[in-house]
Amino acid sequence: MTDARAILLLHCPDKQGVITDVTGFLTRNHGNIVYLDQYVDVIEQHLFMRVEWELEGFAVPREQIKAEIDRQVGERYGMDTSVFFSDVKPRMAIFVSGMSHCLYDLLARYQAGELEVEIPCIVSNHEDLRYVAEQFGIPFHVWEIAPDKSNRAEVEEAQMELMRRERVSFIVLARYMQMIGDNMIAAYPHHIINIHHSFLPAFKGARPYHQAYERGVKIIGATSHYVTRDLDAGPIIEQDVVRISHKDTPDSLVRKGRDLEKIVLSRAVSKHIDRKILTYKNRTVVFG
Repeated sequence: MTDARAILLLHCPDKQGVITDVTGFLTRNHGNIVYLDQYVDVIEQHLFMRVEWELEGFAVPREQIKAEIDRQVGERYGMDTSVFFSDVKPRMAIFVSGMSHCLYDLLARYQAGELEVEIPCIVSNHEDLRYVAEQFGIPFHVWEIAPDKSNRAEVEEAQMELMRRERVSFIVLARYMQMIGDNMIAAYPHHIINIHHSFLPAFKGARPYHQAYERGVKIIGATSHYVTRDLDAGPIIEQDVVRISHKDTPDSLVRKGRDLEKIVLSRAVSKHIDRKILTYKNRTVVFG
């Protein structure tokens, strides 16, 4: 593809010359920069940067780009770097349970061409949503979790084998109502995206809309975040809120919240696909 681009994400301690040296490396190798954004956390004194350039005419072969950036620039500044390519679609697995609203939204956006991904599989702990997967022609895999959770490790190993076989790049939990085990989290660090039906850090855990009703709040929200070992405490990618009033019931909060969940999750997934997120110390920098 003549319009293919390379994308560099990096972060490092903030020092004079970083941006000049990165762009200088690209210029010397005939890279035409089409996007550059950078941010300095003045409290941490840490620099975050995203740069995108055209591959046509670039002097460094794509399989050597990261190594050359690290050697010529990165080692000098202690950079953490990642390189991606616009013509390589990430492979997204979707995990679901019984609720279909987030799943339908993601699949509709995928079918409409809004999400530049491949979806090799949908995974569930129930048969309930198989018909949705069949509507979109996507393989549906079910592993039921025993009530006493005694088969959790076995199920997770089977799921991870599927992820390896399908070469999954990242996982989206579209209201998957099961805990993700440590092994899978370790295999996909900052590559498992969850949607939580509250404005975190408020109302963690189960039944947050009912908690919000009991507390009498005037706004409810939704939060999309990366999954870590700490429940509902991973780096936050996207959040939004909607106003409510004393007239709302728990049921109406659930209805309003589900509309919000779809939007917040799709925004987070889109940013991840576009390689516009950097994580650092359980926080994210999300480029525009």
